[in-house]
Amino acid sequence: MSSKNKKVFAEGYSFKKLFLIFVIGSIFGALYEQILNLITTYLQTGNLVWELRRGVIYGPFSPIYGAGAVLLVYFLSKPNYSNLKTFIFGALGGGAFEYLISFLQETFTHTVSWDYSNHFLNINGRTTIPFMLVWGFFALVFVKIVYPFLSEQIEKIPIKFGNICFYIIFIFLVIDMAISWTALIRSALRRNNIEPLTPVGHFYDKVYPDPVLAKSFPNMSFDVRKDKKK
Repeated sequence: MSSKNKKVFAEGYSFKKLFLIFVIGSIFGALYEQILNLITTYLQTGNLVWELRRGVIYGPFSPIYGAGAVLLVYFLSKPNYSNLKTFIFGALGGGAFEYLISFLQETFTHTVSWDYSNHFLNINGRTTIPFMLVWGFFALVFVKIVYPFLSEQIEKIPIKFGNICFYIIFIFLVIDMAISWTALIRSALRRNNIEPLTPVGHFYDKVYPDPVLAKSFPNMSFDVRKDKKK
């Protein structure tokens, strides 16, 4: 078989490649948040604290970063924009995405994981212009340097092995995200004294009570913005 006809795992911008980019982004996003929290806590208190920072109950995954990585690849890498356009679109898109996720989390789970109300040039406490510039820089580095390398390495994975890994991780993450986010929604209902209407609700109340969720999401707090408005 010639090299031109040789099959390649997750070629181009296929769903499998984008999903693996999602997984890699989720893992590195969680690691980034943990390192950032370690440094921030040390500078503020002098203590070294390694605290879990993730978006699901099981596994070292922060799906927000994974989704962000996929959006960068699809909307900025695929069109092959210039460095300047990549930076600008990355900054605007990163700020809009951070704002949207904060809004959705607050709306559906009545919790917040970040509040920039006291930060310089913040936008409703959900994002800030300085952070948007950081997202623009990250987008430029990721799209122009990191993604091409990751794409090349992913396509080198043996097809059979890659497919097995893809299906295992895909099924696991779908279940993990579904359980995690519905457990948070059930927690919001529980705090509003709404009794479970189905056996699933009873199951969540027993297996995923608030103390368990607090350990899984230590940076999550109740919706303080709504409390301030009352």
